[in-house]
Amino acid sequence: MIKILVADPLDPQGMKMIEAVEGVTADVKTGLKEDELAAIVGEYDGMIIRSGVKITAKVLANPGKLKAIARAGVGVDNVDIEAATKAGILVMNTPDANTISTAEQTMALMLALSRHVPKADAHVRAGEWNRKAFVGTQLAGKTLGIIGLGRVGTAVARRALSFEMKVIAFDPFYSGQTALDGQVALVDSRDKLFAQADYITMHTKLSSDTKEMINKASIAKMKDGVRIINSSRGGVINEADLAEALNSGKVAGAALDVYSTEPPGKDNPLLTAKNTVLAPHLGASTEEAQLAVTLDAVEILLNYLLKQEIRWAVNVAGMPAQLSDRDKAYLDLAMRMGTILGAVGSSVIEQVQVTTYGPHLPPLIGTLQKQILASLLSPYFTTRINVINVDAFVKERGIKVEQRADLATSSKTDRVSVRLNTRDGFNEVVGEVGPDGKPRIMAIDGYEMNLVPEGPMVMIYNDDEPGVIGLVGTIFGKHKLNIADMTLSRQAKTAMMVLKLDEPIPDNVLKALESTKPPLNRVLPVTLPALNGQ
Repeated sequence: MIKILVADPLDPQGMKMIEAVEGVTADVKTGLKEDELAAIVGEYDGMIIRSGVKITAKVLANPGKLKAIARAGVGVDNVDIEAATKAGILVMNTPDANTISTAEQTMALMLALSRHVPKADAHVRAGEWNRKAFVGTQLAGKTLGIIGLGRVGTAVARRALSFEMKVIAFDPFYSGQTALDGQVALVDSRDKLFAQADYITMHTKLSSDTKEMINKASIAKMKDGVRIINSSRGGVINEADLAEALNSGKVAGAALDVYSTEPPGKDNPLLTAKNTVLAPHLGASTEEAQLAVTLDAVEILLNYLLKQEIRWAVNVAGMPAQLSDRDKAYLDLAMRMGTILGAVGSSVIEQVQVTTYGPHLPPLIGTLQKQILASLLSPYFTTRINVINVDAFVKERGIKVEQRADLATSSKTDRVSVRLNTRDGFNEVVGEVGPDGKPRIMAIDGYEMNLVPEGPMVMIYNDDEPGVIGLVGTIFGKHKLNIADMTLSRQAKTAMMVLKLDEPIPDNVLKALESTKPPLNRVLPVTLPALNGQ
């Protein structure tokens, strides 16, 4: 039974979605303090959160069964990502669900600031009617500078263009001179954006590079009368510096939905600064967005717990946001290759080399490498090792890792090769996914084959001489152990046979085989999962 902890309030449809899945249960326990959460978190396989609960290192100190945390929303500032990664816990968010709502909130703030909507509303409610006091500015013809042209930044750009604004943007991950079919001009520095923009809006993550990027020095580089909008992260603004610029008139106005501390304390200078529009973090607060982030969070958590499918991972570097069926098949192959390599390897690991052949696998090579390493190392350690924490685990132990993509090789299908260098030599496994979607091992240590790796197997390295197959068959027959399939391969004066069995090989049969050395030189059992759908 898979158990899920819902630690923040969710839309009821999300709960119904969980309840509809056989073998999955959910407990709703909101408002838990750190000690309370730490005491129970290990009882659950997965957790769904919003922004209310804090997932600290103390909470994750004894993670127990916990495998994944799904954040219904974009920001994961309330999760200790380093602690989760060390514990091998996947952290995912839902970046698409609130894109439109946040973009619309940005435009609403921009319009409210330009036309003095909050002050005008209060003015009328007070029984006054001084229209001259609220002369505003129109958006049409103004230059909007967008910092961060990701999902939300792009959605804001599209909407601003419909208001006939000129849009420029800075995003270090964009190359070229324009975006959105030439409608958005790209600048190569924030300083250039500051110098040109009449309005500036931020849509970026909080990092060492973006922390307090709006400050006294950057404001000095902006146009007099610039207006600033922020619905991303409060920490990107030095609030004291912005308040000073508002009061001096250098900045004509600021509309903010997020703050460095939420809710902002009474001493926050923006609460008393001139010409501000302040909202209580409403970017995703629409009925549509609330439902969408809930359903997305439930879906990605269930997909991971039930199918090991990773989507929108926060703490797995290089993992594609979505995997095709072909990608998933190659990841399954990588798992099987790593497990086989772990069985045939016989000494301390010094280096692992992953090579892909063909044009389609290079974008996936980093993920394949993580899966191979996790499967290779997991049997030898009690610590949970998976694609989330394997990079740190390998680095800590001084194992060198190399990856190479051979694009020039022409073959019927893409192929993966893994070479394991140890103190005593090396081992290599080569694999590919066939046209039928099944994984295939094409070679082990140079012994060529075409093997679908699944279930209980035993790999036997032996002298290539008459009678060996009969010897093995006799031992299996004597112990009444059925051989489901056999693959044979030869090179020079040695050979290798891989036997598929109906059940894992018992210790007494293993000892009987090992006692015949030679001609049987190495007898290596391995058990792999059944293929999907079998």
